[in-house]
Amino acid sequence: MTHFSHLYRVSVLCKLNKNSIMVDRLVNSEANARRIAMVENCFGSSGQPLAEQGRVLVGEGVLTKMCRKKPKARQFFLFNDILVYGNIVINKKKYNKQHVIPLEEVKLESLKDEGQYRNGWLIRTASKSFAVYAATATEKEEWMAHIEKCIEDLLRKSGKQPPSEHAAVWVPDNEAAICMHCKKTQFTVLNRRHHCRKCGSVVCGPCSSKRYVLRGQSEKPLRVCLQCYDELTRDRARPAQPPAPLKAEITGAGSGGDSSGDDDSDDDDDRVQPDQKHDEPKFYSDGEKTEETNNHSSKDTK
Repeated sequence: MTHFSHLYRVSVLCKLNKNSIMVDRLVNSEANARRIAMVENCFGSSGQPLAEQGRVLVGEGVLTKMCRKKPKARQFFLFNDILVYGNIVINKKKYNKQHVIPLEEVKLESLKDEGQYRNGWLIRTASKSFAVYAATATEKEEWMAHIEKCIEDLLRKSGKQPPSEHAAVWVPDNEAAICMHCKKTQFTVLNRRHHCRKCGSVVCGPCSSKRYVLRGQSEKPLRVCLQCYDELTRDRARPAQPPAPLKAEITGAGSGGDSSGDDDSDDDDDRVQPDQKHDEPKFYSDGEKTEETNNHSSKDTK
C-alpha cells in the first residue's frame, strides 16, 4: 500500500468515526427532514414513503448498475438503515421504479478492475445481488466505507448477525453467446436467454426447465438450471432433511410458471444514458454542518 493510499484510508476512517455523532445530530434536524421529503417528491407516486423516526439521509449520488442487458445509470440514496435506488427519468429531478434494500441484509464485495469495468463492487442480499460502478476510485472508496459503516452500526444496535446466504449475481446477456450449461445452444430471437436464479448463469430453455423454491428470493418456484436443480434436490435428500421434497417446493416445467420474469425489474430504456457526466456523490454526515448549526453561527457573527 502506497503512502498516499494509507493517508487517504486514515482520512476516510477519521471521517467515519465522526459519522455516528453527525448522524445523531442530523436525526432531528430540519435539514434532514427536508432532504428526505425531497427524495420522496422526486419519486412521486411511484415510490413509497421514506420518512421514519430516526432515519437519516447519509448520502446520494449516481452509480452505474450492471443490469441484464447493459449497464444503466441509477440514482442511489444511502440512509442510515436502507439503501434506495431508482431509474433516472429527468436528470437530478425525477426518478421511478424505486427499490428499497434494508442495510441489515446487505453484504459488499469489492470487484477488481477489468477493461472498461472499473471502480466496482457487488451489493449482495438474499433476494437480489448486483454490481455497481463508481466514476472514480475515490468515489468507490467513499461509497463502500459509508455503506459498511451504516451496516456495522445497525448490526451492533440490533445484535443481529449478518446474513450468510445471498442471491447470485446474474451474468449479463452479452457475456453468453451460447448456453452456459449445455455449451451447445446458440441464442437467437427464437432461442431466448434465461437466468438460473440459483447460480446466475445464462441458460437455454431446456437447460432451465425445472423450478425450485429459493426461500430468500420467493415463496414460489423459480427457474433454475439442471445442475443447480440436481444439487438442490440432493441436498434435500440427505438424512438430516425430510426424505422427499414437498410438491410445492420442487416442480417441473409444466407445473406453474416462472414466478418472476427473466428481465431485470429495472432494466428498462432510460432517458439518461449511463455514460452521461454526473456530479460527485454527496455525503451529508461526512463532517457537514447542519443547517441549524449554520444558522447559529450566523447569529453569533451578527
